Amino acid sequence: MRKPALNDEILLTIEKPARYIGNEINSVMKDPAKVDIRFAMCFPDVYEIGMSHLGIQILYDMFNRRDDVWCERVFSPWTDLDQIMREKKIPLFALESQEPLRKFDFLGITLQYEMCYTNILQILELSEIPLLSRDRTEEDPIVIGGGPCTYNPEPIAEFFDFFYIGEGETQYDAIFELYKENRKNGKSRRDFLMKVCQVPGIYVPSFYDTVYHEDGTIQSFTPNIPEAPKCIEKQVVMSLTDAPYPTAPVVPFIKVTQDRVVLEIQRGCIRGCRFCQAGMLYRPLREKDVEVLKDYAEKMLKNTGHEEISLSSLSSSDYSALKEIVTFLVDEFHGKGVNISLPSLRIDAFALDVMSKVQDIKKSSLTFAPEAGSQRMRDVINKGLTEDMILHGAGMAFQGGWNKVKLYFMLGLPGETEEDIKEIAVLSDKIARHYYELIPKEARNGKVQITSSTSFFIPKPFTPFQWAPMNTREDFQNKAHLLNDTFKEQLNRKSLKYNWHEADLSELEGVFARGDRKCAKVLLNAYKKGCLFDSWSEFFQYQKWLEAFREEGVSIDFYNTRERSEDEVFPWDFIDIGVTKSFLRREWQNAKTESVTPNCREKCSGCGASNFKGGVCFETKN
Repeated sequence: MRKPALNDEILLTIEKPARYIGNEINSVMKDPAKVDIRFAMCFPDVYEIGMSHLGIQILYDMFNRRDDVWCERVFSPWTDLDQIMREKKIPLFALESQEPLRKFDFLGITLQYEMCYTNILQILELSEIPLLSRDRTEEDPIVIGGGPCTYNPEPIAEFFDFFYIGEGETQYDAIFELYKENRKNGKSRRDFLMKVCQVPGIYVPSFYDTVYHEDGTIQSFTPNIPEAPKCIEKQVVMSLTDAPYPTAPVVPFIKVTQDRVVLEIQRGCIRGCRFCQAGMLYRPLREKDVEVLKDYAEKMLKNTGHEEISLSSLSSSDYSALKEIVTFLVDEFHGKGVNISLPSLRIDAFALDVMSKVQDIKKSSLTFAPEAGSQRMRDVINKGLTEDMILHGAGMAFQGGWNKVKLYFMLGLPGETEEDIKEIAVLSDKIARHYYELIPKEARNGKVQITSSTSFFIPKPFTPFQWAPMNTREDFQNKAHLLNDTFKEQLNRKSLKYNWHEADLSELEGVFARGDRKCAKVLLNAYKKGCLFDSWSEFFQYQKWLEAFREEGVSIDFYNTRERSEDEVFPWDFIDIGVTKSFLRREWQNAKTESVTPNCREKCSGCGASNFKGGVCFETKN
């Protein structure tokens, strides 16, 4: 019989107590005396965000299939409970057993976004686990980092015992077996780390030393023990069809951000957008068999009671069996009160036909992501989208009955001019004009609504733009104001709406995206000043972050606004993602000359991902 970690008095005083009580449908309970390994799976944000993440559900299901492992979940306590736990000295606990995390063998933290980094420190501190890995003892859990931010783990390297680089389905069984053997033989924590660093994809930061030039750039990055490899190779699941997948995912008691069944149809992308980190990290594109997906859909809906099913991928339109799986879902489930969500679709006749069947046209809007307003800039970023294609897609949508369109763009892209910025408003106006020219007055469902939103471009590791300088905060704001003024000048301005946000958060994200180990002291300083939940605008404290940078003598401009030389050693260069640095460098030059690179199905560009011996690289070409 488990004992709740929080008493009724506390649960009645905090917001959404169901975040902390566990026992949800399909959650896994085991007898701790009958397992060898206890693993706490952590998403360092609030429950509603973490429970919407597919990766957590996949690993939770995979680990718990083992009789000798009990995987439980933990999320960042919201600010109200955080305060109570500190005041009453309640240690952070896992949802399933309600037991303190410090009792566990492993604490695995998924790193989806740089602005969750202060929450990592919150998790560790509330768990009574020393923040710095070097201060941990044999009694403390092994702290693991995984997820996309591990492709530059250096800003947070001091807080983790090791990082798992790549897709989680491949190496955890080997890690668990090593851990059991190490404990059976009475070996130490360091002995285990020396063994695990030899597992492909595992990076133990304490086994590497960084030497810097006088200008602050990296001179060398080398292993300090013979067991540690010089290069860490990302781990890839080549057969998604055979990979474990949760057919009975945990069903939350409360509404979460993604409250639906999620079908992962493929990983990777063929497109090669030069700003997109995910498109490079997850190469090569690998598809899941459509018959397996049909089986998963039926089982997951039956096992969860969800009323919506969504397809998950970076670009659903590139899934070769898209028509078959969508037709199946519509025919099988739409008449049973199940909504079908189809994100990441290119707008074509098939997509519109399907969406007209599964969406309420009067309420829904269609989303396009041109990313840049001018054709020149779309060529710079290798978007593979012309103005004619955008207008044609919008026109088909208007003729299909839609009159609401959302457009997504970026400001601050490399080589951007004022004219390029203004073209965002001009393109938005052209789309509105196209509606009025195409749809007769008597057939219109009111005015067309074009909502254009901009985000600020942040250069990321392992993209062709990793060499690019980032705009300053002031530059970003000036560009947003220029664009806002340009929207007001458009002929159809009453049909146009423009959204943007402040640049403070983007500036910080830029630092930690391309930062090195010197950034850790800034993070620690900011956390001690009270910075937490930085990705939530109501909690973000920009001035405290500036104080932390100033007090630690770390320059924001060094990481953000300088252009890197082509031969500079980057903090993440010790990781091999398959895509080569020479390919990224070539694409950086192509961006400067506005040259377009074809997608992977049109022509192989020699990025290096074919070394994985599978996926789109080895498809039979028609």
